[in-house]
Amino acid sequence: MPYGYDDEKEQKKRIDRVEEIAGYTFKNRELALQAITHPSAVEGDSQLSYERLEFLGDSIVGFTVGLEAFKRYPELDEGILTKMRIAVVNGSFLTAATNECGLDECIIYGSSELSSQSRGHKSASEDVFEALTAALFLDGGMECAAKWVLDRLGDYIDPSVAKDTSNPKSLLQEYVQAKGGTVEYEIISTKGPSHAPIFVSQVSINGKVFAQGEGPSKKAAESAAAGCALQQFEN
Repeated sequence: MPYGYDDEKEQKKRIDRVEEIAGYTFKNRELALQAITHPSAVEGDSQLSYERLEFLGDSIVGFTVGLEAFKRYPELDEGILTKMRIAVVNGSFLTAATNECGLDECIIYGSSELSSQSRGHKSASEDVFEALTAALFLDGGMECAAKWVLDRLGDYIDPSVAKDTSNPKSLLQEYVQAKGGTVEYEIISTKGPSHAPIFVSQVSINGKVFAQGEGPSKKAAESAAAGCALQQFEN
């Protein structure tokens, strides 16, 4: 096996723990293994690491939280619902949910990442939450994935989180939407070694590139770009 942990017993132990945490038994256990495999453990091969699953899981988490907010608070308008969804899918909540249930302890890192004690471990917790969401969706369907998301994030879906002003993406979204505009993010490049990449994101407002930012995860880069855009507005 091309993973950071070649010991099949160790892999089985970790997958068993993932199933225990998720409350689900995988038919395809390779999906569970992929969901907890950091790129550094497979030399950046996105087919074996959690990166592709993370891409899919990001959309599923956002949809699930948005749908739950829509059903739970029929009296709230679109603006508050949007801020609530953005706040809940923020990396800090995903990281907290991952660490709280012990999923972070299941992540398979390569030796380079383990020895570096990289700050990327925090973003990995966020990424693995999304990756496991996608794995559950692919193996068990939307109901299974949604149950996982709501079991871990359901308590955060509350109007009070919409008042959080510490999220640059949320603030920028609110500001631009108030003026009838749209905000889009795009990862335009990566740099640095494969075990500790730095992502570069650009934010476009109404289709026009407005600012750039970088960070150790895609979401961190997007937040940095949003912060630069807000600073331009302030200036």
